[in-house]
Amino acid sequence: MGIGMRSSSRRYLKAVAISAGAFVLFGIVTGLIPNPLYIRQVPRTPLDYLFLTTTAAFLGVYTLQRTNNQRNDDKTATAGTVVGFLAFGCPICNAFLLALFSSSALMTHFDPLRPLLGIVSVVFLAGLLYSRSQSSCDACGMEEQGSQTH
Repeated sequence: MGIGMRSSSRRYLKAVAISAGAFVLFGIVTGLIPNPLYIRQVPRTPLDYLFLTTTAAFLGVYTLQRTNNQRNDDKTATAGTVVGFLAFGCPICNAFLLALFSSSALMTHFDPLRPLLGIVSVVFLAGLLYSRSQSSCDACGMEEQGSQTH
């Protein structure tokens, strides 16, 4: 197996690990994966699982696309992830939101917006992944450098 293949395999393995890790971590922290550490106060919905899965998958693909010589889109990826987390997280279990607002205000005003936040997150992350897929890749950059030196 050549160096390029090993590097590619490592990138895929890292992307799968990031995706699976994000799914498990976010799933446990939000109570979407039932666990003894955290009891979710709001019923789980299929949309919660959809946005959890989509966010974790997009993080894996983002990791796969990420290279050293590409532009830095970490802020956009972070924003998409945070908005996604708010979309599938329990609104009254989020200590930050609960500190800012009452639980009744969160359930009345924030909870109905969670599906919209999930859509915004998907659009953010999908747009980021699309724009990154349109830029040059590592192999393309190496091919260009190789052709310039000959």
